[in-house]
Parts: sequence; structure tokens; C-alpha cells
Amino acid sequence: MKWQVLLFMSVLSFSPVLGQVSYAIPEEMPKGSFVGNIGQDLGLDVKRLQSGKARVFTRDTTAYIELHREKGVLLIKERIDREALCGPSTPCALHFQILLENPMEFFSVTVEITDINDNPPTFMTNESHFNISESVISGTIFNLDRATDLDVGENGLKTYVLKPADMFSIKINNQGNGRKNAELVLNSPLDREKNEHLSLVLTAIDGGQPQMTGTMQIHVTVLDANDNAPVFTRSVYKASIKENAAVGTVVVTVTATDADYGSNSKISYSISNMLDYTPGMFEINKETGDVILTGKVDYEKSRSFEVHIRAIDHGGLTALCKLLVDVLDINDNRPDIHIMSKSNVISEDAKPNTVVTMINVEDADSAENGKVHCSIDDNNNFILKSTSDKFYSLMTDSELDREKASAYAITVTCSDEGVPSLSSSVTLTLQISDVNDNAPVFERSSYEAYIVENNTPGLSIFTVKARDADWNQNARVSYILEDSSVNGVPVSSYVSVSADSGVIHAGRSFDYEQIKDFHFRVKAQDGGSPPLSSNVTVKIMIQDQNDNPPQVLYPVQTGGSVVGEMVPRLADVGYLVSKVVAVDVDSGQNAWLSYKLQKATDRALFEVGLQNGEIRTIRQVTDKDPVNQKLTVIVEDNGQPSRSATVIVNVAVADSFSEVMSEFTDFKHDKEYNDNLTFYLVLALAVVSFLFITCLVVIISVKIYRWRQSRVLYHSNLPVIPYYPPRYSDTLGGQGTLQHVYNYEVCRTTDSRKSDCKFGRAGSQNVLIMDPSSTGTMQRMQSEKNILDEPDSPLEQKPPNNDWRFTQGQRPGPSGPHMPYGTHIRWTPKSGKRATGGPEVAMGTGPWPQPPTEAEQLQALMAAANVSEATATLGPGTMGLSTRYSPQFTLQHVPDYRQNVYIPGSTATLTSNPQQQQQQATAQQAAQQALPPPQTSAQPEPPKAAQTPASKKKSTKKEKK
Repeated sequence: MKWQVLLFMSVLSFSPVLGQVSYAIPEEMPKGSFVGNIGQDLGLDVKRLQSGKARVFTRDTTAYIELHREKGVLLIKERIDREALCGPSTPCALHFQILLENPMEFFSVTVEITDINDNPPTFMTNESHFNISESVISGTIFNLDRATDLDVGENGLKTYVLKPADMFSIKINNQGNGRKNAELVLNSPLDREKNEHLSLVLTAIDGGQPQMTGTMQIHVTVLDANDNAPVFTRSVYKASIKENAAVGTVVVTVTATDADYGSNSKISYSISNMLDYTPGMFEINKETGDVILTGKVDYEKSRSFEVHIRAIDHGGLTALCKLLVDVLDINDNRPDIHIMSKSNVISEDAKPNTVVTMINVEDADSAENGKVHCSIDDNNNFILKSTSDKFYSLMTDSELDREKASAYAITVTCSDEGVPSLSSSVTLTLQISDVNDNAPVFERSSYEAYIVENNTPGLSIFTVKARDADWNQNARVSYILEDSSVNGVPVSSYVSVSADSGVIHAGRSFDYEQIKDFHFRVKAQDGGSPPLSSNVTVKIMIQDQNDNPPQVLYPVQTGGSVVGEMVPRLADVGYLVSKVVAVDVDSGQNAWLSYKLQKATDRALFEVGLQNGEIRTIRQVTDKDPVNQKLTVIVEDNGQPSRSATVIVNVAVADSFSEVMSEFTDFKHDKEYNDNLTFYLVLALAVVSFLFITCLVVIISVKIYRWRQSRVLYHSNLPVIPYYPPRYSDTLGGQGTLQHVYNYEVCRTTDSRKSDCKFGRAGSQNVLIMDPSSTGTMQRMQSEKNILDEPDSPLEQKPPNNDWRFTQGQRPGPSGPHMPYGTHIRWTPKSGKRATGGPEVAMGTGPWPQPPTEAEQLQALMAAANVSEATATLGPGTMGLSTRYSPQFTLQHVPDYRQNVYIPGSTATLTSNPQQQQQQATAQQAAQQALPPPQTSAQPEPPKAAQTPASKKKSTKKEKK
């Protein structure tokens, strides 16, 4: 079906209304039919339609058009019948708005509904009867009921066709507004005798494509002559009626006359036709011609009526007139307020002129009755502006503050200009959302709190409180102790603040005598983003407790002060002997001191002032009073409970100093005797205790030493062979050095208890022997099981502490400054290299990194004792030891054995006699035969070390020997 789309834009005066679009579509389009691309026509992106939640706003009860947001097009939602929607009115259009949010804006859209030829012409009645006198002359016109076509324009009624058309013909009269009336014209005189009844078919044809028709049967009865037709006094009658007129009101009276006489002049009135869509609204009195209102008139539905009235006489002649009834409007409709879009919540930091609500107001009345003005109640924060005709926007007029008003109830009132004026109102509720624009405020500008000294750490001292005028999270206050120091100490060690409650707790026990008060700052911070904060100064005052006894300043209590004061025997009553001076470091009443005499040699002789501590005589001194007077004065403070201190005041009652000295000398001797006796008793007790503890330690040490020796040494007739701890084989190949090397220089005293070294327990599978035929190198024979291995010994020794070294001057032997009968050990790390450049580098004297066992030390001593003149054949650096003892042990480290060397506790003597060495070698060979064959080890001969001057000197000494 062919139709056109009209598009135009018009920019309005206010920003929320950006333009207007018009479309034209035919009626009766199916649901879902395309109306127009509203997004493209308005220049809106599809994303904007979606994010703005675009929708169609219309005041009609039925929404014929819908918006497809995803495509940005308008579609048919309901079938549109132009005739039912607009009736005969043209043009017929739908008016609605497209609303968008974020920001709020709307666009007016008009869709014109064009007519299609979907209604045929129809007659009010299917049949029409005419009684025509045969005397009617040719050309006489008879009015016919006109056909009505609900379509308009080209699709409306076009013409009439009469069949048969020999006796009568059709004359068409244009009445304006597209209406066409048909008149029946007599073409030739009638002859009742030939045709008393004639049947005609009147066909009404519209102009649509394809054409549609409607028919009416016309029955003509030929009567006798009636040659005058009725005539109305006016061809057009006009009347007006108020829309609130009651049913039965006479609108107007029409009158027609007939020149005939008798029955031919009697006229009856009828309504031949009414304006379309208003049937049954009026009726006419057939006899009087009074037009009566039979329905309820509504100006908003129909503003005028057109009624066609027919007058017919008894002879069948008729006359027509037209009645035009105008409906007068009254102010019977209140303004209709409709909320197009609104925000229920607005932030308190919204800018002025922010649109809150958009309102559409309409009044169905006309003229002054339909003019509407809107306003809001007295509110300084909001303003109502008219954006266009019948549209208003509620905006913020000033800055909002949620703390002053968290919600607003805004009443919008709209009134028309009718008399009396009608109004409508609507109340809008608007919540103000909070922003963090208020910092916490403390209840006081500063705080002072008191706490008694010697408090328990963690004690609650005080509570600070801050309030935040904001809401929810923005009003959640946390308390923070600001960093500062008190006497150079962080304040956090003095107090702490609970983050939630603001309770201040003591971080320590306070001492009033050390600190009397201190202050710090507490910050209150809310939970907003970003957070706001404020701070307050808190001063803590320490209150004194009576925790210090009085301290006596005078008289000073020393060992040599026996006689403090002297009173002459001629002293009067009230003589000032002395004054006790005391102070109390407490404060207040805790420092108020009182003095009392607790003890005295003669209580009747002296008294002490309660407040001033003055010692005075209370009677005359006599010769009978002893010279030495001892007074005990107690000083008490006023605390609860009170604390006290005592002081002894020695008073001598004498007239001369010599008398005092003689008494003092006797007294002093007695005192010295007592003091010396106590000193000697204490000294004797200390000496006895020390001797007992020393003996006990020595006995335990000897027992432990003997027990450990019994586990290491064993008896045997074989030569002394050193014991080598397991897992110390040479793994460095031909480097000539081993992983762990101990070098020993040993001399034993002559009072040793044993001469033989015991092997391991019977059945030992780990025996080290010496081959006399070899160059002196001992090889370790190891079997399947190492019985001699201690279970707690580590797999590998820890690396040495490089600080444990001896300097050349510290080494034993003839060249060292130390005593010759000791054991000096130098330990080489696993890498086979010294920590320093050579053997002569001075090292530290730190502890052993992992000291050898006593068995290893003793075997090393034995090995050193076996070294004799045969060492000259071994070359420098070997000494006939196994690979456990590194070639780094050179001849320069061997002591000068010019005397016989005795093994402690043994009857054997190690000498430099080659025969004795031969005997020892023979015994060793016998031991080898009794043991399993040794495992050969391809150990390359270590490289010979260069001979140093020291080694040359030692070699020369041995040759001389």
C-alpha cells in the first residue's frame, strides 16, 4: 500500500525538548509494521536510546505505536482504524513523545493516519418510499437520503447511479465538506394508470481503488395530484447548547408550510440524516417540529452537530432544512497532571538547574478554560519552569544539604483560567542522598581526664566522642591516636585509643613523681571517600597516691654518727635539742607530715613537735639523767593508708665535750667488737661454702674424665697406632692434600698412668696399622662394617672457624715461647687450603669449630710420640702419618726430641734408638698378619714441600743428636 513518510525537525526553546518528527502511515497496517527510523531521524545513536531507556509516552489509553530500542525504529503495536480514531475529522494524527533519561530529554512525534478505502458507502435505510402525485410535472425534485461513507478524501462518496433511469434521474448536490446529496428528478410525467408503483435502485459509489458501493431500494407510489410541496421558513437553522445541558432540552423548533389545502397541507417532521457518529443525539417532534436533546453532550468529544430535517405533506411532497448545533464549553475539566519522568533520589551535591522531574499538564477545556498555569509550594530549593506548551520541568534552584533536609515533599499545583477556576495537584517525594561533606566534630574543643598513679596497664581512662552529620558509612567515625612524643617517648607507649569506641586506655602504669600530666591529640576520621577528619587535644592529669614514705633529711643516718646532739645539764624546759627534717615526694595531703616520739631512753625528758619535728625538753635536766639518750622518732604522712619512716637521734646529756668523748669511746669499743664478730662469722660461712662447692666440682670432673678415657683407650701389645675417625679418606687424588687435616705437636709428661693404648672392642672390623716397610704412611683398613664409628658423629665435619689459628710464636716446641708439654693443634679446612697464604700466617684464637674427641687427641699424641729418627727418611712433609694428617705438617713443626719421651701412665719409653723402632715395626707386622688384608688405595705420593730455614735447622739438630 502506498504511503508517505514526512519528517521535519523543529528546535524548541528549552534543552529537554530537542525536536519534533512527523510521519504519515495508512490505517489498518498489521502489527509490527515499520513506521519510521526514529533514531536516525532524530540523530540519536542506538546506544543512547538504550542507555537512556527510551520509551513512548502518550496520554491515550491505547498505545498504537511502540519503540524498538535495539533498532531505534517505531513499529505498529495495535491495529489503527482511522474512522474509529478520528471519525470524519481530518487530518487524523497520533501525538506522543519519546522520553530519554540520563540526562532527561524528550522528543515530540506526530504520526498522521491516512485513510484507505476500507468502508463502502451506506444508506441510513435500505428502502425509501415515495408517494408522488401524478400531477407532478417533469423536473420535480425529490430529496433522497444521502449515503454516508466513513472514509474521507478520495475514498469518500464519489457519485450516485440510479437504475432504471428512464422515468427518474439523479441530481448530485455538493454540500461542502466532501458531502454529496442525491436528489431524485422526475424526467417525465407520471401516469398512475400505467405505473402505479415504480421500483428504483440507487447505488452510491466512492472514489477509492477499488471502488466500493452501497445500494438503496426506492419505491414510488403514484398518487393523485398534490402540486405544492412544503417549504421551511429557513433553509439553515442554527442553535447552541451548553455541554452540561440536560437531556430533553429543546434545542430549536423548525417550521415548514404547505400551500395545499386539506390533507395535502398537513406536514410531518422527521430527521432524515444526522452528522456522522452522532446518531440518537437529537429527536424531533413530528407535529410541532421541536428538536429535543436526547443524549449527553460533551464539548471535548464533539463541538458541533449537523442535523438534516425533513418536512413531508400528505401528498408526499417534501422539503429539507439543515440544523447546525454548536456546543458551548464550560469549565468542567480539571487540569490533568502526568509525571513523564522523575528521580526519586538526588545527590545533595547536585548542581543548580538539575532536572528532577518532567511533567505534562493538559486541560480538555477550550479557550480560557483550557489555559493552565502550574506552580509549586513555597520552596527555596526548587523551581518549576515551563519548557514548552503543556510541559514543565522541576529543577533544583539552589544547593542542597542533606543534613538540613533529608527529603522533600514538593506539591505541584496546576490551575486553569476558567470561572470558577479548577485546579489539580500532585505531591512528589524526593530523597536526598548523602555525600561526605561533613567532618566529624568532637563534643568538646579539648578534653581533660584524670587517672590515679600506679594504675593497671590497659585501664580505661576516658572516652572521646565525635559525631558526624553525614549518614551511614560517611558518618562512621574511627578514632586514631596521632603520633607524638612525651619526654622523648612515643605517646603510643603511654595510651591507646579504641578505633571504634574512642575509649582511651592506659598503656603503662603511671608514676606521679615522674610525670604529672601529658597531652596528646586524637583524630576522628569518618568512613567516607575521601575521608574527612578532625582532631582534639586530650590532657591526662596524673593523680597522686600515697606510694612514697617520708624521707628523713636530718639528722643524716650514717655509721659514724653515734652522738648527734648535746644537751647541757642546765638546759631549761623547752630547750631545743634538735629538729627532724623530712620530706615526702608525694603531693597534697599525702605529703603532710607529722612527727611522733616512738621510743626514748627517758620519755619524760623529751618531746617531739607534731608538725615541725622539733625535739625539746619537757622538764629540767638533772644529774641523774644518763649521758647517752637514744630517741626514735617516727615520721608519718597523711595518706590513706599512711606511710612512715623512723630516725634515731642520739642525744648526749653533758656539760662538756670531754665527758661526751669518754662515754662515746666506751660505747664505740663495744660497738666495734660486735661489728667485727658479725663480719668474721659471715666470712667463715662463705669460705666453707666455696670449698665445698669446689671439691664437689673437682670430684665430678675426675669421674667424667675417667669414664670417657675408659671408653677410648684399650690394652694391646702392638705398637701405638693412632685412631682415625671414619670417612676421612683422601678424595683429592694427586693433589697431595686431604679434605680435613689435623696437625699435632705432642709432648707427654712422665707421670702418665698407662703405657698402652687399647684398641676397640673385640671383633673390631676397623683397624689402622703401620707398615714398617713403607715410607711411614699409615693406611686405614676398612671392612664392611665400621664398628668404631660413633653413632652420633656427623658424616662430615663442619667447616673450621678461621679465627682459630696459632701464630708462629704461639706454636709449641723449641721455637715457641710456650711450655713444651702441651698439645697445639692447627686445623685445615675441607678444601685442603689454608685460610691464609702459608703456614706462618697468624690466625685468631677462637673456639674449635668441631673439636676432635679425646680418643683422637690421645691417638694424635701417641702418633707424635712414635716419630723418631726414622722420620729423616720420609722426606719433608710426611712424617709417616696416614692421609688424615696432611703433608702440610712439615718437619719444622716437629719438636726436638733430645730427651726420652714418656707416655703418661705407661712403662714404655719413646727414644730415638733405631733398634727400638725396629722392634716396634716387628710387632706391628705381627699385628698385620692377625688382621684382614688391607684395602689398597691408589694414593699418589704427595709432593714434597720446599725446605724452609726452620726445617733445615731442625734437621741439623737431629743429625747432631
